[in-house]
Amino acid sequence: MINSTSLKKKAAYISLAIGIGMFLSKMGAYLITGSVAIFSDAAESVVHVLATSMALYSIILASRPADDSHLYGHGNIEFFSAGVEGFLIVLAAVVIIYTSTLDIIEGSHLRKLNTGVIIIAAAGVINFFLGFYLIRTGKKTNSLTLIADGKHVLTDSYTSLGVVIGILLVIITKIEIIDPLFAIGVALNIVFTGYNLIRQSIGGLMNETDKKILDKIVSKLNLMRKDYWIDIHQLRFWKSGDKVFVDFHLTLPYYFTIRESHLEEEYIEGELESEVANFEIRVHLDYCTEDLCKYCNYKKCDVRVFEKTEDNIWTTEKLLGKPINPSTHIT
Repeated sequence: MINSTSLKKKAAYISLAIGIGMFLSKMGAYLITGSVAIFSDAAESVVHVLATSMALYSIILASRPADDSHLYGHGNIEFFSAGVEGFLIVLAAVVIIYTSTLDIIEGSHLRKLNTGVIIIAAAGVINFFLGFYLIRTGKKTNSLTLIADGKHVLTDSYTSLGVVIGILLVIITKIEIIDPLFAIGVALNIVFTGYNLIRQSIGGLMNETDKKILDKIVSKLNLMRKDYWIDIHQLRFWKSGDKVFVDFHLTLPYYFTIRESHLEEEYIEGELESEVANFEIRVHLDYCTEDLCKYCNYKKCDVRVFEKTEDNIWTTEKLLGKPINPSTHIT
């Protein structure tokens, strides 16, 4: 956990430092050229600096242990941070469109475009590699904040590419209106990135089910299923930052001791850890009754009343749902 937090902080600091450098260089390019397309790129770098500052704060806060006020920790701040970043991206797009429209109406006054192209192209290359680094680190540490920041930085690099193409066309054709038109096109493109981040953030805050994690849990439980695991039901899980909390009900033979039952829980925890990183599990243990004999695969059972006659297939719907015999369910 310490290594994961350190990696996330290091990535956020690197992103913030490069973001400040990118903003200063792009604003310099804008002042040199007067290009509204370059201004649009610089505006997105402002968002990068603000969003990365928020990301760094959220990573520091999310790394704090659970306390009396936050029993499940502070991880949800990462969802909030991603949402703020998405909102800022959309806001930057609105500013770019507004500025570009004014430039179309009032006319452009471009100069020294060759210098501007070199600066923006260099910034785009740096951001391209930074974006992949942040996304890779975010996936490695299960951090939505870093993944969101990485996607934003990649979008920034694509923006720079679009700006470079637009300026080159202006240089070649001498048609200056291309500059604000490209800026508007860039702005419309980054709106989608902002929307996706906001959507993902809301999903996390609303505990939206992550299908990939659910499939991993269900598949693993089926692979490790023992013949005396009579039933699993009411499977639930939710994410809080980089943590995943899992709980479900497991029905075991009624004559299992407390020690034997908890050994099963420890076994499940150890096996699931290989599939779901940084998770906490709580297993509610239920005991069987004779009504469940017809579903039970445990051939060594000495107290069986009925032979097994029905299969209890552990599909996703089954594990999420009610017990196979609700009347025997112990709450």
